[in-house]
Amino acid sequence: MEMQQVRYFLAVAKTLNFTRAAEACNVTQPALTRAIKQLEDELGGELIRREGRLSHLTDLGTRMLPPLTQCYESALGAKALAAKVKAGDIATLAIGVSLTLDVEVVLFALSELQRAFTGLQLVIRRGGGKEIAEWLKSGEIELAFGGPLGDSWDRLDTWPMFSESFDLVIANDHALSTINDVELQVELLQRSRLLVHAQEDGSELSPASLEASGIRFEDAHQVTCNRDLETLVEAKFGIAILPRSSFRSGGLRHMPCPGLDLRRTVAVYSIAGRARSREATALLGLVRSADWEARLAS
Repeated sequence: MEMQQVRYFLAVAKTLNFTRAAEACNVTQPALTRAIKQLEDELGGELIRREGRLSHLTDLGTRMLPPLTQCYESALGAKALAAKVKAGDIATLAIGVSLTLDVEVVLFALSELQRAFTGLQLVIRRGGGKEIAEWLKSGEIELAFGGPLGDSWDRLDTWPMFSESFDLVIANDHALSTINDVELQVELLQRSRLLVHAQEDGSELSPASLEASGIRFEDAHQVTCNRDLETLVEAKFGIAILPRSSFRSGGLRHMPCPGLDLRRTVAVYSIAGRARSREATALLGLVRSADWEARLAS
């Protein structure tokens, strides 16, 4: 089936006149008639019945009109989109962001990118470290932001952005919020119910590192949504151990916990030797040139 055949059929269906349809399509009437006959042969039945100067759709033609209209309009839309992409008027940039990194951390760079490329469509995918590494390898994303990916692939380019500790994150009125003694804090932490990301694969914060400090991981509440995790911590279903830059809600309190001594380095990742889009190149430049010490202090 060719789009030209569909276009001719739609013109006749609109005018119910082969002569006017041929004029509208800027084609000879025999050529239009021949194309519609080929479409009828492919669909297995008559679409239009001619009766002198007037024509009307057959039952098959009536039934085929909606899907063929949608097909033709989709083809036109795809063609227009392709032209915009080719002209650089529209582009898609897919990036990966780790589960425990707030997008606000790189929002300044994304905002600048949006101003520079007004037709930009962002696709942001959340995942664990290993999942993000696979997306990079397969080309599903161009850049990734987060802590360690748990992957030592030699084509993985890594540019460190900043390092930070993991904090104890609790509700503002949690009992732990009044305790300053590190040893007592850790002791109570060991008896508290933990809240964790169910999709976290241990690339940033491994269960083994927590269990080594005597913190129970096996009975932790597990959620897959940042907002749910935040809500449950605020409601005192448990406590969370999260990076210092994440979950800065007014309903939560971050408490340093030196007794755990857990840190991570946040970096931007890409694939060495793979061509990058101009949008990805610009974003990478913005992130690499940022004064992260000043940004995180503000």
